[in-house]
Amino acid sequence: MTDHHENIPTVRDLRRCWKPHKERLSAGGGEQPTSIRFHRACSWIDRVEKNAECEDYDVDLVCLWIAFNSLYGQWDEETREPRPDRERWRAFVDSVLRLDETGFVAASLVEHKRLVMTLLEDEYLSSYFWKEPGAKRAGQSKKSKYNAQNWYIEKRWVKILDELLERLYLMRCQLVHGAATHAGKLNRTSLTRCVWMMKRLLPAFLMVWIDHGADEDWGPICFPPLGKP
Repeated sequence: MTDHHENIPTVRDLRRCWKPHKERLSAGGGEQPTSIRFHRACSWIDRVEKNAECEDYDVDLVCLWIAFNSLYGQWDEETREPRPDRERWRAFVDSVLRLDETGFVAASLVEHKRLVMTLLEDEYLSSYFWKEPGAKRAGQSKKSKYNAQNWYIEKRWVKILDELLERLYLMRCQLVHGAATHAGKLNRTSLTRCVWMMKRLLPAFLMVWIDHGADEDWGPICFPPLGKP
């Protein structure tokens, strides 16, 4: 489950593949929301790549989730604020899988099935477990791993991603909301696995974005650049 010998696209690879779309979209003039989302996401992934030798997984996970949020986030025109996270990433995943004719996401989930299963059986990443921590709930929270065996057979990628992202989001919330210690020993294993998974999912999402999503309407972007004051 390490990064060694894996062909994961780098930010440089992703930007090079995106460049023709960026130039085409910008030809009409003005800022293009689709290109802005891509640029924002890559900027945060780039921060993680530059942080590789430090192994600061707390910072890595937060940066990787920001990159993900750059893609799925959407402005609510009525309430004048960003739409809720879960609502948006579920809609985003639906769109990505619908567009993914090449099968980038499914291939990533299959290739890293062992890592997916390990995350699904980790009770410390289960919101169900944390409602009443104990041996009973720890055992029950592992059921998703066994259910996932069938989800893989049935190719229920939406369900797998939904369960997986819930666990990654729980770890993200622990960090962002001050419910963990920086470089703390207790969550190192779970956190490291979350980072590994995000490093594999995001390039798959972005490859779909490049190959099939350049002309997709990803909705109103949150806090668009307005230029210098």
